Amino acid sequence: MRPETPVPPGLPVPCRDLAFEGVSYAVCEIRTTDYDILLRRADRAGSPYKDLGRLAASEPFDLAMNAGMYHEDFSPVGLHVEDGVEQAPLNLGDAPGNFFLKPNGVFFVDADGTPGVLETNAYAAANIAPRMATQSGPMLVIDGAIHPRFEPNGESRHVRNGVGVTGKTAVFAISHGPVSLGSFARLFRDALGCANALFFDGTISALHDCERYVIGGEYPAGPIVAIKARSSERPPAQ
Repeated sequence: MRPETPVPPGLPVPCRDLAFEGVSYAVCEIRTTDYDILLRRADRAGSPYKDLGRLAASEPFDLAMNAGMYHEDFSPVGLHVEDGVEQAPLNLGDAPGNFFLKPNGVFFVDADGTPGVLETNAYAAANIAPRMATQSGPMLVIDGAIHPRFEPNGESRHVRNGVGVTGKTAVFAISHGPVSLGSFARLFRDALGCANALFFDGTISALHDCERYVIGGEYPAGPIVAIKARSSERPPAQ
Protein backbone atom coordinates (compact mmCIF):
# COMPACT_ATOMS: atom_id res chain seq x y z
CA MET A 1 0.00 0.00 0.00
CA ARG A 2 1.30 3.47 -0.89
CA PRO A 3 2.12 5.70 2.11
CA GLU A 4 -0.15 8.73 1.79
CA THR A 5 -0.97 11.84 3.78
CA PRO A 6 -4.11 14.00 3.52
CA VAL A 7 -4.36 16.38 0.58
CA PRO A 8 -3.18 19.85 1.72
CA PRO A 9 -5.65 22.73 1.24
CA GLY A 10 -5.25 24.27 -2.20
CA LEU A 11 -3.55 21.36 -3.92
CA PRO A 12 -5.00 21.43 -7.44
CA VAL A 13 -7.33 18.72 -8.65
CA PRO A 14 -6.42 15.98 -9.61
CA CYS A 15 -3.32 16.04 -7.40
CA ARG A 16 -2.68 14.37 -4.07
CA ASP A 17 0.07 14.38 -1.50
CA LEU A 18 2.22 11.28 -1.13
CA ALA A 19 5.11 10.54 1.23
CA PHE A 20 7.92 8.28 0.01
CA GLU A 21 11.28 7.58 1.63
CA GLY A 22 10.84 10.53 3.98
CA VAL A 23 10.04 13.10 1.28
CA SER A 24 6.60 14.57 0.54
CA TYR A 25 5.43 14.96 -3.06
CA ALA A 26 2.54 16.44 -4.97
CA VAL A 27 1.49 13.70 -7.41
CA CYS A 28 -0.89 14.57 -10.24
CA GLU A 29 -2.34 11.60 -12.14
CA ILE A 30 -3.77 12.85 -15.43
CA ARG A 31 -6.09 10.58 -17.41
CA THR A 32 -6.10 11.69 -21.02
CA THR A 33 -9.75 10.69 -21.29
CA ASP A 34 -10.54 13.53 -18.86
CA TYR A 35 -7.78 16.08 -19.46
CA ASP A 36 -5.80 17.58 -22.32
CA ILE A 37 -2.04 17.69 -21.86
CA LEU A 38 -0.55 20.68 -23.68
CA LEU A 39 2.96 22.02 -24.15
CA ARG A 40 3.64 25.75 -24.14
CA ARG A 41 6.74 27.95 -24.34
CA ALA A 42 5.89 31.31 -25.96
CA ASP A 43 2.88 33.48 -26.70
CA ARG A 44 1.42 34.07 -30.17
CA ALA A 45 3.88 36.90 -30.76
CA GLY A 46 6.77 34.53 -30.05
CA SER A 47 7.74 36.00 -26.69
CA PRO A 48 8.74 33.29 -24.19
CA TYR A 49 6.49 33.04 -21.16
CA LYS A 50 9.62 32.58 -19.00
CA ASP A 51 7.62 31.49 -15.94
CA LEU A 52 4.39 29.68 -15.11
CA GLY A 53 2.65 32.83 -13.86
CA ARG A 54 2.93 34.54 -17.23
CA LEU A 55 1.32 31.56 -18.91
CA ALA A 56 -1.49 31.69 -16.35
CA ALA A 57 -2.15 35.32 -17.26
CA SER A 58 -2.43 34.36 -20.95
CA GLU A 59 -4.16 30.98 -21.05
CA PRO A 60 -6.36 29.23 -18.44
CA PHE A 61 -5.35 25.80 -17.18
CA ASP A 62 -5.96 23.53 -14.21
CA LEU A 63 -2.32 22.97 -13.38
CA ALA A 64 1.07 23.55 -14.97
CA MET A 65 4.72 22.77 -14.30
CA ASN A 66 8.04 23.35 -15.99
CA ALA A 67 8.73 20.55 -18.46
CA GLY A 68 12.24 20.41 -19.84
CA MET A 69 15.63 22.03 -20.37
CA TYR A 70 16.15 25.29 -22.23
CA HIS A 71 18.85 27.65 -23.51
CA GLU A 72 19.51 31.19 -22.25
CA ASP A 73 16.92 32.55 -24.69
CA PHE A 74 14.36 30.05 -23.29
CA SER A 75 14.38 27.99 -26.49
CA PRO A 76 14.22 24.20 -25.87
CA VAL A 77 17.40 22.12 -25.82
CA GLY A 78 15.64 19.17 -27.41
CA LEU A 79 12.44 18.08 -29.13
CA HIS A 80 9.51 20.44 -28.63
CA VAL A 81 6.12 19.77 -30.25
CA GLU A 82 3.08 21.96 -29.54
CA ASP A 83 -0.36 21.13 -30.94
CA GLY A 84 1.20 18.74 -33.46
CA VAL A 85 3.74 21.31 -34.73
CA GLU A 86 7.45 20.61 -34.19
CA GLN A 87 9.20 23.76 -32.98
CA ALA A 88 12.56 22.15 -32.16
CA PRO A 89 14.01 18.83 -33.37
CA LEU A 90 15.09 15.76 -31.43
CA ASN A 91 18.56 16.27 -29.97
CA LEU A 92 20.84 13.22 -30.25
CA GLY A 93 24.02 15.09 -29.34
CA ASP A 94 26.41 14.88 -26.40
CA ALA A 95 27.35 17.69 -24.02
CA PRO A 96 27.67 18.40 -20.29
CA GLY A 97 24.61 18.75 -18.07
CA ASN A 98 21.59 16.77 -16.92
CA PHE A 99 19.93 16.80 -20.33
CA PHE A 100 22.84 14.81 -21.78
CA LEU A 101 23.19 12.39 -18.84
CA LYS A 102 22.19 9.56 -21.12
CA PRO A 103 19.92 7.82 -21.54
CA ASN A 104 17.67 10.85 -21.82
CA GLY A 105 14.16 10.69 -23.19
CA VAL A 106 10.90 12.14 -24.47
CA PHE A 107 7.49 12.60 -22.87
CA PHE A 108 4.74 12.71 -25.48
CA VAL A 109 1.05 12.34 -26.19
CA ASP A 110 0.40 10.60 -29.51
CA ALA A 111 -2.30 11.22 -32.11
CA ASP A 112 -4.69 8.85 -30.29
CA GLY A 113 -4.25 10.74 -27.02
CA THR A 114 -2.09 8.08 -25.38
CA PRO A 115 0.76 9.44 -23.23
CA GLY A 116 4.20 7.86 -23.24
CA VAL A 117 7.78 8.15 -22.04
CA LEU A 118 10.52 6.66 -24.21
CA GLU A 119 14.31 6.74 -24.21
CA THR A 120 15.41 9.11 -26.99
CA ASN A 121 16.69 6.50 -29.46
CA ALA A 122 13.61 4.34 -28.91
CA TYR A 123 11.43 7.38 -29.56
CA ALA A 124 13.33 8.16 -32.78
CA ALA A 125 12.80 4.58 -33.99
CA ALA A 126 9.08 4.54 -33.15
CA ASN A 127 8.06 7.11 -35.81
CA ILE A 128 5.50 8.70 -33.52
CA ALA A 129 3.45 11.67 -34.77
CA PRO A 130 2.81 13.39 -31.43
CA ARG A 131 0.23 15.96 -30.44
CA MET A 132 2.80 17.19 -27.94
CA ALA A 133 6.32 16.13 -27.03
CA THR A 134 9.13 17.45 -24.85
CA GLN A 135 12.62 16.02 -24.62
CA SER A 136 14.51 16.17 -21.35
CA GLY A 137 17.02 14.22 -19.34
CA PRO A 138 18.06 12.11 -17.71
CA MET A 139 15.58 9.28 -17.84
CA LEU A 140 14.67 8.25 -14.29
CA VAL A 141 13.35 4.77 -15.05
CA ILE A 142 13.97 2.80 -18.26
CA ASP A 143 11.83 -0.32 -18.75
CA GLY A 144 11.65 -0.82 -15.00
CA ALA A 145 15.36 -0.18 -14.31
CA ILE A 146 16.73 2.86 -12.49
CA HIS A 147 19.09 5.02 -14.59
CA PRO A 148 22.51 3.28 -14.42
CA ARG A 149 24.39 6.47 -13.52
CA PHE A 150 22.37 7.20 -10.36
CA GLU A 151 23.71 6.51 -6.89
CA PRO A 152 21.11 4.87 -4.63
CA ASN A 153 20.85 8.04 -2.55
CA GLY A 154 23.42 10.59 -3.71
CA GLU A 155 24.41 13.80 -1.94
CA SER A 156 23.03 16.06 -4.69
CA ARG A 157 19.54 16.90 -3.46
CA HIS A 158 17.09 19.45 -4.83
CA VAL A 159 13.40 20.01 -5.29
CA ARG A 160 12.73 17.98 -8.45
CA ASN A 161 9.90 17.29 -10.87
CA GLY A 162 9.27 14.72 -13.57
CA VAL A 163 6.75 12.51 -15.33
CA GLY A 164 5.96 8.84 -15.79
CA VAL A 165 3.18 6.90 -17.48
CA THR A 166 0.86 4.05 -16.54
CA GLY A 167 -1.57 3.06 -19.30
CA LYS A 168 -3.43 6.17 -20.46
CA THR A 169 -2.49 8.09 -17.32
CA ALA A 170 0.42 10.52 -17.19
CA VAL A 171 1.83 10.77 -13.68
CA PHE A 172 3.47 14.09 -12.80
CA ALA A 173 5.34 14.47 -9.52
CA ILE A 174 7.14 17.33 -7.80
CA SER A 175 8.83 17.15 -4.42
CA HIS A 176 8.02 19.54 -1.60
CA GLY A 177 11.65 19.39 -0.47
CA PRO A 178 15.12 18.29 -1.59
CA VAL A 179 15.49 14.73 -2.87
CA SER A 180 18.22 12.70 -4.57
CA LEU A 181 17.82 11.47 -8.13
CA GLY A 182 17.96 7.86 -6.94
CA SER A 183 15.09 8.28 -4.50
CA PHE A 184 13.11 10.33 -7.04
CA ALA A 185 13.47 7.53 -9.59
CA ARG A 186 12.33 4.93 -7.06
CA LEU A 187 9.24 7.05 -6.35
CA PHE A 188 8.12 6.57 -9.95
CA ARG A 189 9.02 2.89 -10.17
CA ASP A 190 8.12 1.58 -6.74
CA ALA A 191 5.38 3.91 -5.46
CA LEU A 192 3.73 5.04 -8.69
CA GLY A 193 4.17 1.93 -10.84
CA CYS A 194 5.80 3.66 -13.81
CA ALA A 195 8.05 1.43 -15.94
CA ASN A 196 9.40 4.55 -17.68
CA ALA A 197 9.84 7.99 -16.18
CA LEU A 198 11.63 11.19 -17.20
CA PHE A 199 13.30 13.95 -15.19
CA PHE A 200 12.13 17.47 -16.00
CA ASP A 201 14.21 19.73 -13.75
CA GLY A 202 15.56 20.48 -10.29
CA THR A 203 15.91 23.51 -7.99
CA ILE A 204 13.67 25.66 -10.23
CA SER A 205 10.84 23.10 -10.29
CA ALA A 206 7.40 24.64 -9.76
CA LEU A 207 3.70 23.76 -9.77
CA HIS A 208 1.00 26.37 -10.54
CA ASP A 209 -2.80 26.09 -10.34
CA CYS A 210 -3.51 29.10 -12.63
CA GLU A 211 -4.01 31.31 -9.57
CA ARG A 212 -0.87 30.81 -7.51
CA TYR A 213 2.33 28.86 -7.16
CA VAL A 214 1.53 25.75 -5.13
CA ILE A 215 5.19 24.69 -5.06
CA GLY A 216 8.13 26.87 -6.07
CA GLY A 217 7.88 30.38 -7.43
CA GLU A 218 8.70 32.64 -10.36
CA TYR A 219 11.68 30.61 -11.47
CA PRO A 220 12.75 30.62 -15.12
CA ALA A 221 10.85 28.13 -17.29
CA GLY A 222 11.30 27.21 -20.95
CA PRO A 223 8.93 24.38 -21.96
CA ILE A 224 5.81 24.29 -19.77
CA VAL A 225 3.28 21.48 -19.56
CA ALA A 226 -0.29 22.70 -18.99
CA ILE A 227 -3.21 20.48 -18.00
CA LYS A 228 -6.80 21.38 -18.91
CA ALA A 229 -9.97 19.54 -17.98
CA ARG A 230 -12.02 18.56 -21.02
CA SER A 231 -15.28 19.55 -19.30
CA SER A 232 -16.53 23.10 -19.81
CA GLU A 233 -15.98 23.89 -16.16
CA ARG A 234 -12.75 23.57 -14.23
CA PRO A 235 -12.88 21.07 -11.35
CA PRO A 236 -13.43 22.77 -7.94
CA ALA A 237 -10.42 23.19 -5.69
CA GLN A 238 -10.16 20.73 -2.82
